[in-house]
Amino acid sequence: MLRSVSIALFLTVVPAIAFANSCPTVMAAIDAALPNATLSQADMTKVKELRAQGEKLHAAGDHAGSMAALNDAKKMLGQ
Repeated sequence: MLRSVSIALFLTVVPAIAFANSCPTVMAAIDAALPNATLSQADMTKVKELRAQGEKLHAAGDHAGSMAALNDAKKMLGQ
């Protein structure tokens, strides 16, 4: 019984940790793409807002929300 609980806990925690660690990678990709982006001023502002929102959510521990915002920014950048 203890073994089953331990395995279940492990399988729950490991993906969450891996998911949380991908936020900084996506933020870095956005940062690298921004200087070469050919977007309108409004779209550039929106991308920067989404990137900032993603960082804020990541710092607050909301990694799913962070990834949603960051992925929206990436889509706007064509990534």
